[in-house]
Amino acid sequence: MSTDAVGRAYPRLEGREKVTGTARYAVEYPVDGVTYGWAVPAAVVRGRITRVDVAPALALPGVLAVLHHGNSPRLAPGPEPELWLLQEPAVHYRGQFIAVVVATSLEAAREGARLVRIDYDAGPHSTVLTADHPGLYRPDQVNPNYATDTAEGDFDAGYAAAPVRLDATYRTPAYHNNPMEPHATTAQWQDGRLLVHDSSQGAVPVQAALAELFELPRESVRVITQHVGGGFGSKGNPKATVVLAALAARQVDRPVRLALTRQQVFGPVGYRTPTIQRVRLAADADGRLTAICHDSITQTSTIREFAEQVAVYTRSMYAAPHRCTTHRLARLDVPTPFWMRAPGECPGAYALESAMDELASAVGIDPVELRIRNDPAVDPELGQPFTSRNLVACLREGARRFGWADRDPTPRARSDGRWLIGTGVAGASYPARARASAAAATARPDGGFLVRIDATDIGTGARTALWQVAADALGVPPERVEIQIGDSDLPPAGVAGGSMGTSSWSWAVIRACEALRERLRETPAGVPVDGEVTAEVNTADEVREQSALPRYAYGAHFAEVRVDADTGEVRVNRLLGVFAAGRVVNPTTARSQFIGGMTMGLSMALHEEGVLDERYGDWVNHDLATYHITGCADVERIEAHWIDEQDGELNPAGVKGIGEIGIVGTAAAIANAVHHATGVRIRDLPIRLDKLIGLSPLA
Repeated sequence: MSTDAVGRAYPRLEGREKVTGTARYAVEYPVDGVTYGWAVPAAVVRGRITRVDVAPALALPGVLAVLHHGNSPRLAPGPEPELWLLQEPAVHYRGQFIAVVVATSLEAAREGARLVRIDYDAGPHSTVLTADHPGLYRPDQVNPNYATDTAEGDFDAGYAAAPVRLDATYRTPAYHNNPMEPHATTAQWQDGRLLVHDSSQGAVPVQAALAELFELPRESVRVITQHVGGGFGSKGNPKATVVLAALAARQVDRPVRLALTRQQVFGPVGYRTPTIQRVRLAADADGRLTAICHDSITQTSTIREFAEQVAVYTRSMYAAPHRCTTHRLARLDVPTPFWMRAPGECPGAYALESAMDELASAVGIDPVELRIRNDPAVDPELGQPFTSRNLVACLREGARRFGWADRDPTPRARSDGRWLIGTGVAGASYPARARASAAAATARPDGGFLVRIDATDIGTGARTALWQVAADALGVPPERVEIQIGDSDLPPAGVAGGSMGTSSWSWAVIRACEALRERLRETPAGVPVDGEVTAEVNTADEVREQSALPRYAYGAHFAEVRVDADTGEVRVNRLLGVFAAGRVVNPTTARSQFIGGMTMGLSMALHEEGVLDERYGDWVNHDLATYHITGCADVERIEAHWIDEQDGELNPAGVKGIGEIGIVGTAAAIANAVHHATGVRIRDLPIRLDKLIGLSPLA
């Protein structure tokens, strides 16, 4: 029987713990004899350490040790060079962690870190991304495994022959994830085994990395991620904190807690790369695209290659017979960029959806209608039908809810006193992926059930969604189900990232519950009598055999802004998003994810910007006082809606990821609205008042 728990707005299972402060995060678990670590960053951009003077730090009461390349426990070289910490004197970027101080108090560790004296032999450096950087090259692939370049038809000929052409370059700065809980770890060794409580988006890769680095069997490493205070991609792979804490704990033979400061998360744990994007569109007089080209330039570090898949968004979003996309990369003396909510699609959508708005103006067609006319019937790259594609439905429903039909398309046509009013639209898409996971379901003699899976809830409500899925799969009221997640001792599952969490984990949970029900049919009255009955499954084979059809979630973003004609100040009156993301498990937590993404997109459009000082190779605005993010007062009215979408080609739960689709397209919708309000087109984010005033006086 079905209890229909899926689709109902249940409150979060851990909500009371979080609001009362009893939920334990990585450095909050009670641990006997705990000590504290403090990371020491490099003060030069590039060079070698020539001397480390630890005497002043060790003379401080409470300081137990100062670890650096000259005395740290040795690590085995692994596939991830950024985790091979404190092993060599080389400095690859300013802010790289080159030492860690361990003390009996946090205050002593911090002061000890200040007292460590380090000398360097500094070398020349290159830290600024430019379109003509001499080091630009073509990577072998882009994140995670897409082809670097693609081409179909003859773009140059198609572009030259078109009556309407657009050639524009769009730029986005560096963005920094800034989760509420910084990267943090508590590490302790006992009898050759390593236990870490880590702020991570997944225990499995952390366990694997630590086992390899410290040359341990995987079963000798346990990683607990019970509660994680946000990640946005930055915690998708193991980072420096977990390795530094484990090294320090081994050195002092005591548990060590290490949490990065807010300033220290600006760089060494990843960020979204700056982008330089050239978009060329060609269309006939009716606005039908005949040629599309999207060229992306991004940066990576000298220590590791990370190539963001910026132009991939353009490959399947709109149809044209002649298409090409390229990615070029520059290795700079900077930290390695990494995943940040909707890597690739987020900055790529800003460029393409802005260009589509410019094309709509050039052709004289409504920007919603332009997108509808260029909606492809099959995937332009694969030539195969989408499992479901409801971009047009999102655009039409969004236009209806927003009141788009009443819009005067003329820029600067509407005002309210000194405020110029404008509206904008953008489409959005994000891949609907799933990865193999394992889960176990247990029936108890008292009629209750336990479902176990090493999923991680990073604040999304995943724990509650899986509980609902399990109840329906077992055919019992949710109150009879207990869910356990966030521990590498549980059946392994993938990270909370790539909008794959619920789709992957629910697949395994459903199959485990189905297997348990089958086993229970063999017991008297369908319940265990003398003990528990357990079924465990792994979806690896089933996921591997899934057809290679294109699977995407879609969305449409609508924005209304007002711009002060005297000062250029921009305020967002209203944001509205409509999404097609398969079956929605929990409307409450789903809405939170959608509006969270939209709010980050607003922040991207108007506020966020990592400002690099070329002389020092570091961001000068590396705290929340100077790196501006959207606050509650900036979100005056925000609405998230979704359409009822049934897609039988996805997974047993019929769900698509919702964590990232909300940010894709939002910045473009706001930029398009600003142009509609002012007649000024901003092609480099963020949209600051000085850019509006400088380009064209508003008064």
